[in-house]
Amino acid sequence: MSQLRIPCLLMRGGTSKGAFFLADDLPAERARRDRLLLAVMGSPDARQIDGIGGADPLTSKVAIIRRSARADADVDYLFAQVLVDEARVDEGQNCGNILAAVGPFALERGLLPIQGDSTRVRIFMENTGQLAVATVATPNGAVSYAGDTRIDGVPGTGAAIVIAFEDIAGSSCGSLLPTGSPRDRFDGVEVTCIDNGMPVVLVRAEDLGRSGHESREQLDADQELKARLESIRLQAGLRMNLGDVSQRNVPKMCLVATPRAGGSIATRSFIPHRCHASIGVFGAVSVATACLIEDTVARPLAHLQPGPLQRLSVEHPSGEFSVEIHQEGGRIVSCGLIRTARALFDGVVLVAAS
Repeated sequence: MSQLRIPCLLMRGGTSKGAFFLADDLPAERARRDRLLLAVMGSPDARQIDGIGGADPLTSKVAIIRRSARADADVDYLFAQVLVDEARVDEGQNCGNILAAVGPFALERGLLPIQGDSTRVRIFMENTGQLAVATVATPNGAVSYAGDTRIDGVPGTGAAIVIAFEDIAGSSCGSLLPTGSPRDRFDGVEVTCIDNGMPVVLVRAEDLGRSGHESREQLDADQELKARLESIRLQAGLRMNLGDVSQRNVPKMCLVATPRAGGSIATRSFIPHRCHASIGVFGAVSVATACLIEDTVARPLAHLQPGPLQRLSVEHPSGEFSVEIHQEGGRIVSCGLIRTARALFDGVVLVAAS
């Protein structure tokens, strides 16, 4: 047999798309698994023409799921970012958009029983060691993807998937403000380094001579800006306890500006060298969190509401992303968000047996 047939469910989670696998269907050894995932996606190739990747970081993602042995989780979720034009698989981060489809996938594959009209799926995120709880619509004993919830960056509507997080601060860097300060300076530019589920470096767009409201295409073509951001990113990575990040996708860089569409903050994020069509789930959580912390670069730009429960609308190139953050005594205790997901294709993916 010249090709291997591997069971795979292609799913959209939030504003991303990925190949979902049961862990037992993939090699256990990391190097072999990475080679297989590169072949599945068709990397390295700008078009990913010989694989199922969509030639974009948002559509070249993988979720690996297993039934959990932990008492506090139903399933374990490992996220893998398959780079498009490099022969590299990065497991150094979470993906909250792909996370939105983990609960439906686990139920589709029978990893836990459906509990009624809605089912809570406790998910252990292997990349960072944190827990999330996804509530999935399951009327009539099956996952329902139909609903009236709309999220920017995705056409149409779908069933709401509510995801709640606790204790995700410092998920990759060890602390919420990994440099120990709400502001740092690199190359003469003030930044905020933060990690509330995703390591992010926030920069005021105006400090780099931009508005923060440019289109994705404008920013992708702005080589001078991207060079400056990469210089800051490499320096910040060391200070954020991430080491040499030249071959990593974190920290993400994010331009912030005063909102123009009625939201709380305007953003343009990079993943890490291409402007995101929207913003990542955990990236949005980290940005929203920075808006609530005194003396960050985001705080003076943010439009906030009074009260311990804040719903922050994070504007991005294709709309907005709402994050709910609950504070007690000035301390952030939990956060939550609403996403949608959909199963796209169920079958086998074929890769060369070699």
